[in-house]
Amino acid sequence: MKKIIKEYLVTVLIFFAFSHLNFSQSNWEYLFNGKNFNGWEIKQGTADFEIIDGVIQATSILNSPSTYMGTKKIYDDFILEYEVFVSPGLNSGVQFRSAVYPKNKLGGRKGQVYGYQCELDTDKFRSWTGGIYDQSRRGLFLYPLTRNEKGKNAFNNGEWNKVRIEALGNVIRTWVNGIQCSNLIDDTSKTGFIALQIHSIKDESNQGKVVKWKNIKILTKNFENNSWPTESYATEINNIDNMLSEDQFFKGWRFLWDGKTTDGWRGAKLTSFPPKGWVIEDGVLKVLSSGGAESRNGGDIVTKKKYSNFELEVDFKITKGANSGIKYFVDTELNRGKGSSIGLEFQILDDKSHPDAQNGVMGNRTVGSLYDLITAKNLQESRGKRDVKPGTWHRARIMVDGSDVEHWLDNIKMLEFNRHSQMFNALINYSKYKVWEGFGQAGSGHILLQDHGDEVWFKNIKVRQF
Repeated sequence: MKKIIKEYLVTVLIFFAFSHLNFSQSNWEYLFNGKNFNGWEIKQGTADFEIIDGVIQATSILNSPSTYMGTKKIYDDFILEYEVFVSPGLNSGVQFRSAVYPKNKLGGRKGQVYGYQCELDTDKFRSWTGGIYDQSRRGLFLYPLTRNEKGKNAFNNGEWNKVRIEALGNVIRTWVNGIQCSNLIDDTSKTGFIALQIHSIKDESNQGKVVKWKNIKILTKNFENNSWPTESYATEINNIDNMLSEDQFFKGWRFLWDGKTTDGWRGAKLTSFPPKGWVIEDGVLKVLSSGGAESRNGGDIVTKKKYSNFELEVDFKITKGANSGIKYFVDTELNRGKGSSIGLEFQILDDKSHPDAQNGVMGNRTVGSLYDLITAKNLQESRGKRDVKPGTWHRARIMVDGSDVEHWLDNIKMLEFNRHSQMFNALINYSKYKVWEGFGQAGSGHILLQDHGDEVWFKNIKVRQF
């Protein structure tokens, strides 16, 4: 009798296992039928898309903007899988939750495709395939693979690769060949079309190269049974305003500013928050314009607490020609007179319009630099530093672990140094900071937001101590 019951239970378990598998698989829909472009249309550009042996192939041409073959249907939440091959030397991607700027839109973007893009990158130095780019909107990598070394090694150049995109609510995650690449929380787009991109090219040697796609399928329901778990090596990037994710809370992140009050902050040369010069509006902290004078209006503000080993993130937005900064290891007793309080400074600047970008030594006053000491450079791409655009939100990240310090801009490392090294001391001795004994070497200090007389916005000010 026991044997019969055991065999019956095994049969039932097998039945349910295969029933679940069949049910799960039956919810997948192929977006491309292998024969024609039914359900698809060109959204932008003039490059050729054709079907060869059941595979979509796009061929690069000179003097064409990026070309997009997109779905006519709009999708919100989904899981998308596809296989892709790209000729080495090209850059490409797949758009999702995307749209087209209206033809009557003022400015230079009318008719352009914009939205999230899952990057396809053949640059061996950068290796950001599976990263998330905000195409023709913010113009930023929302998730470069700068903090996911395993993800950077997932893509096989010059071979077929399998890509998976999960866009479920505000959570966007990608995998390449089964390895997680992106882990993003962002709420800019809720819906949009899906599109295959062949990137514009300027180098004649890349003309005629191809990108191919096949086995493109999508799931629009039953996500619970199909969503993949998040891997610990895929660092989470959270772009939701004034919200800590469960992962961030667990790892010890806390807001330095609550988005509503002045709690935890005071004037750098006051015992309370400045009565003028700073405004709180809609979860954003704004320093008002006062003609560009340093600390002459509301003045700098600092945290009431001091910090030693920490990871700090601050989102900032500048006006044209603006100057400001984020300082750390600040000692508010060092300079009680005119000007800003003394500390190490992550420079915030409109490099294109403010004259300070041309001052200093070899660009050491440009945005992201350790002000007047070390020049910010793009350490994770072969290209130069990406622009900080007035009117666009950007993210400063400062890492301090004992003597080691890093500056990051928009999740790309700009510089690193040892604040107790001989080299750092040499830099100090040839700078304006030489008059301040032990500059930048204190065990702890305040964190400061600078009033340099220009209108600048700050939000999502958070810190993790360790």
